[in-house]
Amino acid sequence: MTVTHLRSDSVTIDFDSIKNLTAAETQAVDQLILNELSSDVVLINQIGHYIIGNGGKRLRPMLLLLAAKALGKANEHHLILAAVIEFIHTATLLHDDVVDESVLRRGKESANAVWGNAASVLVGDYLYSSAFEMMVRTNNMRVMDILSKTTTAIAEGEVLQLLNCNNPDTSEQKYLDVIARKTAILFSTATRLAAVISNADPEAEDALAIYGQQLGVAFQLIDDALDYKARSEELGKNRGDDLAEGKPTLPLIYAIEHGTPAQTQIVIDAIRHGSRDAFNEVYEVVKATNAIEYTEQCADRAAEQAITALQCLPDSDYKAALEQLAHFSVQRAH
Repeated sequence: MTVTHLRSDSVTIDFDSIKNLTAAETQAVDQLILNELSSDVVLINQIGHYIIGNGGKRLRPMLLLLAAKALGKANEHHLILAAVIEFIHTATLLHDDVVDESVLRRGKESANAVWGNAASVLVGDYLYSSAFEMMVRTNNMRVMDILSKTTTAIAEGEVLQLLNCNNPDTSEQKYLDVIARKTAILFSTATRLAAVISNADPEAEDALAIYGQQLGVAFQLIDDALDYKARSEELGKNRGDDLAEGKPTLPLIYAIEHGTPAQTQIVIDAIRHGSRDAFNEVYEVVKATNAIEYTEQCADRAAEQAITALQCLPDSDYKAALEQLAHFSVQRAH
């Protein structure tokens, strides 16, 4: 593997400046989200507002809006689809926290910890349904085809992840298959839809889809690395959550493959039993085998591929912002 250096290069990322490029459109999307969360079922309003308003970078809708403006401008259908993407993402968070029995999300109590699993699952279903209701307003069969296939792939990824839990025999390729479907595809769909609504040529559409997919991979891999680097208050979740859930993430897979027999057994046992108590021992193995560095190198490579995919787009502040987000994906500390 060629080692790239996006994490240590000289590009300084001002995330707020990137957000400001779509500030007006983002405000319109936020208002649309609030309008769509207006239900006469009070609990839907409470949980929906709780998780939508619970911080987060709004990265996926921002990607759609930046891509749209890189291709010309964002129109009403772009705004609708940005809200759709955020609803789908939020629904997956609600469902994930129930499956993972998580008690923290972005540094606050998760919705399931506050209202219980049943309410969280049902409100997640409501958000999915609302997303498809909004999607229909674009009156575009291609949009509906892409989004329906996306939600199917996300569900497949979640099931594959469940099958991999407590399985130390999970290969690197199997893990990458999971994150391609469960995480990266929604990034890819966001940027692809921007091109579809803009009636961009096939080359630009494919380029933006590749950009989003590789950016999503980079984000997830850095999340994997941060689980063994960042403090809990930085992560917004408890350190070692993935290990406690028995998830064989890339640092663990690499450590199993490259550790001594004794080190390998420590990681295998921790994954099989989903043991947070083993975190310190596992951390030492991960550190000794350079598994964090390997994971970061894989993320760097994905981010580089994302940047390369953008080369067919005309130069603009929006294209530059998309490139900067690729740097941000691997340089962030949380």
